[in-house]
Amino acid sequence: MKNAEKYWAENLKYLTILLSIWFLVSFVFGILLVDQLNTIKIGGFKLGFWFAQQGAIYVFVILIFVYVKLMNRLDKKYSLDS
Repeated sequence: MKNAEKYWAENLKYLTILLSIWFLVSFVFGILLVDQLNTIKIGGFKLGFWFAQQGAIYVFVILIFVYVKLMNRLDKKYSLDS
């Protein structure tokens, strides 16, 4: 039972970190700081606009792959891989 608690604690740590990154990118960069970020242009597009329209989606997809990799590693660590 102790291993299950450690496994779940590490899983929650990963979730907290990854969801915090997604919140930062989607809400903070895409909504709260959009005016400040719009003063920066990359590839002809305002950075705030990019975060609001595409950046949050790209980051979310990348975070899914990172979560899968982390969970596979965690499963192996606790001998839960099949």
